[in-house]
Amino acid sequence: MSDSVPSTPATPGVTTLNLKGGRRRKLVLGLAVPLSIVFLGALTVFVVMSLKKWRWSTVVVNKGNGAKITGKPRQFMYQDLFSATNGFDPSMVVGSGGFGTAYKAVCPHSGVTYAVQRSKQSRERYNEFSAELTIIADLKHPNLVQLQGWCTERDELLLVYEFMSNVSLDEALHPCSGTERYVTLDWSQRYNVAVGIASAVAYLHEEHDKQVIHRDIKCSNILLDSCFSPRLGDFGLARLKDHDTSPRSTLAAGTLGYLAPEYLQMGKATEKSDVYSYEVVLLEICTGKRPIEIEAPSSMNMLNTVDWVWNLHSEVKLLDAADPYLSGQYDNEQMMRLLLLGLSCVNPFSEERPVMRTVLGILEGKNELLPVPRKKPLLMFVSNVHVDLEGVVSECNQSTVSSDLYELKIDLN
Repeated sequence: MSDSVPSTPATPGVTTLNLKGGRRRKLVLGLAVPLSIVFLGALTVFVVMSLKKWRWSTVVVNKGNGAKITGKPRQFMYQDLFSATNGFDPSMVVGSGGFGTAYKAVCPHSGVTYAVQRSKQSRERYNEFSAELTIIADLKHPNLVQLQGWCTERDELLLVYEFMSNVSLDEALHPCSGTERYVTLDWSQRYNVAVGIASAVAYLHEEHDKQVIHRDIKCSNILLDSCFSPRLGDFGLARLKDHDTSPRSTLAAGTLGYLAPEYLQMGKATEKSDVYSYEVVLLEICTGKRPIEIEAPSSMNMLNTVDWVWNLHSEVKLLDAADPYLSGQYDNEQMMRLLLLGLSCVNPFSEERPVMRTVLGILEGKNELLPVPRKKPLLMFVSNVHVDLEGVVSECNQSTVSSDLYELKIDLN
């Protein structure tokens, strides 16, 4: 008899189970580690991209081939804007408007270019500034200059917009005296500007959640991008319609020559006063003349372009109003359409003016032109309201202009 303990034979089922369990644990461990790494990597990338998107979501890049990145407006740091404008250096000024002075701003680190508007109002207007900011921030249209952000640090009120690489429509139509025209708009480009801005104003009046009255539509507030597509900007005077509840809630604000007679007199902006301003721009596009300008270099007489064009219409010589810089290179039917449309929309009686949706339809050939009387209608106001022209004019080169240029008769007795 042997003292050795006989070995227990291995159970095949148990051995196989142990082997399978080991393989399963190794497989789980083998998959868990790389999957965890992938998950953490993806999470890291997501966080980084989210931070970058938040940081640059409101910056518009205009360099190289003109690529653009846009998003929701955000609050900018004052120091960033101060550095980007070289301390708001006068050499960086690119324009001015109802809100204030506009500066070209170039980020020293990224090369990003944008426009910064610096308010000429005091910090005490912060509540009004905040209210108007809610209007601008919600506007989205391809023919509106898009707001990128704002800043309210150090008692400053600053708005940041996308930067337009070309000049304003005013500069394109009226180059400074003594300089050559370095931006020339042919007829097709001018017509495209007319259609684009009409679309933008129709959006403000009829397509936005709340009707927005711009109150300062003029050529210097229409900017041209690198493709000469128009963008309506400067909402410093813009108001929601339901904010204007009284007949004279504010003194009329804007630029003389673009102001509708009833707005000039009563101080209440409506969609029809915007229509008037737009059509003054339309006549300016066709004629190349400012709304009010000196008749001749040696003359002290002032020319009202609306009256001048209407007189040509009464003499059946309307095409004589075409801008001589076009050298006759325009479509006669389109030129006649724009001039007649312009006259129908500068009718002194606001109820006779079409809405902007109708104007756009006429420009696109979808609606018929409205009849235009041969003689300009005469409007008479009888009111005790004082007209303060100094308060009305926000930007006018001719200080001698008076209200009689509008055929506006005011009885203050």
